[in-house]
Amino acid sequence: MSLDKILAISGKPGLYELKTQTRSGFVAESLLDGKRITVGLRNNVSLLSEIAVYTLKEEVPLREVFGKIKEKENGAQTSVGHKEDKSRLEEYFFEVLPDYDEDRVYLGDIKKIIQWYNLLQAKGMTDFDAAEETPSGDTEEKGEDTPDEA
Repeated sequence: MSLDKILAISGKPGLYELKTQTRSGFVAESLLDGKRITVGLRNNVSLLSEIAVYTLKEEVPLREVFGKIKEKENGAQTSVGHKEDKSRLEEYFFEVLPDYDEDRVYLGDIKKIIQWYNLLQAKGMTDFDAAEETPSGDTEEKGEDTPDEA
């Protein structure tokens, strides 16, 4: 499953999988306990595929950060928990993303990223980069072929 269907809902713990859309919002299933909830359009919802982390040069998509954590941990859970002390969490995140912007990436952000990675890893959702690259490559090829044929 790609990060395109994984949601973070403000005020709700953990992550959710988008199940279906309704007239007034959508239905999501918690990755923590499997319970389904209805989410209205007033809720602040973020797709993980749309989240990025500030670095000193650019914004790095969350899927790339998760990929770096996966590479560092050889696909296992993180060696630090999201409840560790500030210095340990910042040290760990610096190892994963050495040029992250310390002024714009807060401790709470680091905690969420570690917690989200561990939750996705526990659910076996560790294919962070494959889903998004393939469709864009196909679209570009079709776009190039279409003008030649016309």
